[in-house]
Amino acid sequence: MKLAVKARIKKIILKVTGKVEHLKITKSCKHNWYGNTYGGFYICPDLLDEKSVIYSFGIGEDISFDTAIIKNHGCQVFGFDPTPKSINWVKSQKTNEKFLFYEFGIGSKSGFVDFFLPKNPEYVSGSLIDTKNVDTARKVSVEMKSLVDIMNELNHKHIDVLKMDIEGSEYDVIENILNSKISITQILIEFHDRFFENGTLKTKQAIQKLNSHGYEIFAVSDSFEEISFINKNAI
Repeated sequence: MKLAVKARIKKIILKVTGKVEHLKITKSCKHNWYGNTYGGFYICPDLLDEKSVIYSFGIGEDISFDTAIIKNHGCQVFGFDPTPKSINWVKSQKTNEKFLFYEFGIGSKSGFVDFFLPKNPEYVSGSLIDTKNVDTARKVSVEMKSLVDIMNELNHKHIDVLKMDIEGSEYDVIENILNSKISITQILIEFHDRFFENGTLKTKQAIQKLNSHGYEIFAVSDSFEEISFINKNAI
């Protein structure tokens, strides 16, 4: 109950202070929440079927979003996460055969990079970004690939849903994706503007870039962190 009250208070404060004015819904379509409170996103279900291509970047230790898609639409979900703890967790799970997991992440370019591990060993989410949550002295080398290279490897020409929870790297990746002119219907992003001093500005600029490429907001989570975009020509 206390967490719910805090969440409502936070939502009111954000609205009153105008800090979420850039998160206005500009496209109307049916949307359902897929996944649990922590790992879920809003999605437009009417555009999905068993042949849909779903990319899910940033698995951590939570596949509730991915499982919901498979359950509701019967399509394959391609999951990606380079985090050692996430890889070990996925291997320990009895996952659906339609959940296909890859031990690398998405980046603005392909190659191996330093990946900072969380300060708290109980946590799973590391980052390429030096944030207050990671320990730069604890790092591992992980493989990242651009979306173009991943699609070529998996032989995909179009993505129906691209979900990204990639701990602050989304800003560089968004720009790379848009410049690559990849065909995507829905883009679901958790924005980590809280990691940056100018985070709100970075998110505003990212949204403007998405808008200029035909993507509009159709749903926003209660935390104002998970934002769902759809190609305006899709519906």
